[in-house]
Amino acid sequence: MTHFHTLTVKSIQRITPKSVTVSFDIPEALRKTFQFKAGQYLTIKKSFNGTEVRRSYSICSTPESGKLTIGIKKLENGLFSQYANNDLREGETIEVHEPEGRFIYLPSSGSRTILAFAAGSGITPIMSIMQTILEEDKDSKFILVYGNKSVTETMFYDTIQQLKTNYPDRLLVQYIFSKSEEDGALFGRIERSTVNFLLKNRFKDENIEEYYLCGPEEMINTVSQTLLENGISKEQIHFELFTSSINPVTSNEVFEGQTQITVTVDDEEVSFVMSQSQTVLEAVLKQNIDAPYSCQGGICSSCIARVKEGEVTMVKNQILTDGEVAEGLILTCQSHPTSTKVVIDYDDV
Repeated sequence: MTHFHTLTVKSIQRITPKSVTVSFDIPEALRKTFQFKAGQYLTIKKSFNGTEVRRSYSICSTPESGKLTIGIKKLENGLFSQYANNDLREGETIEVHEPEGRFIYLPSSGSRTILAFAAGSGITPIMSIMQTILEEDKDSKFILVYGNKSVTETMFYDTIQQLKTNYPDRLLVQYIFSKSEEDGALFGRIERSTVNFLLKNRFKDENIEEYYLCGPEEMINTVSQTLLENGISKEQIHFELFTSSINPVTSNEVFEGQTQITVTVDDEEVSFVMSQSQTVLEAVLKQNIDAPYSCQGGICSSCIARVKEGEVTMVKNQILTDGEVAEGLILTCQSHPTSTKVVIDYDDV
């Protein structure tokens, strides 16, 4: 899909020994294109030794700031994250997709209290959401529970401390460190006991309306389940994964046989025969169709499409709601066709 644009790197700021923020210069002609909602992400495209790599990074600036900034933590085997932290320079250009994502917050009238759980680089979209609430919803309160190894490795630590000073009555922060003991912080990780302790002690008198969770899959699952056990409804819990489980999800179903598939992307329709052992996205990319995608692991929402005819099975779904699945939406990177004919539309989402 032709939604990548060449943007110039405006500034790079190191915020921890292993993470940076990268800000882009947005030409006036692309201002509307790169408008975003708090919590959304950008997909970056770059070639390394002739191989195209796509990575998604959440926007940490706010929609009203006029800035477009992402946070990137260096990963041990992260090709682009290593490049961004070590080699990327101001003035360079990068291919950037228009903002995407369903983990969003929309400002509202009236007062409300929001509680967010973040771990590691999962703080990045939370920064945008938190600052938007503090700046735009002036009667609302924000509570942040943020887990890291130590203060040194805590992304946006200085910014959060300044926000605490700026909004002493509206921002509560509970740090949790697993490798250092600090005054006012809890020691350990964000676990079931930690969530219960905070809900039933420090925050027991807060009337919390919504919960935002961002981090590794294990943390998301633990916090979500604990919230449900405490009577929080599923509709109040919003989450986004930054990393998925190490072990791939497997299905007991055997995918074999052939499917005649018709795919619509950017109003262009293409038909071909694919093996049911492939995912829809794998087959589409093999045909050199420019379908949208990023993580290919079922943790972003870039590759969503709608099944117009036929049947598919998703081996993994941590994004779409039951209602959206019932309406025919699928993650094409996780979907295998199970009927002899399937019609998929990437535009109708």
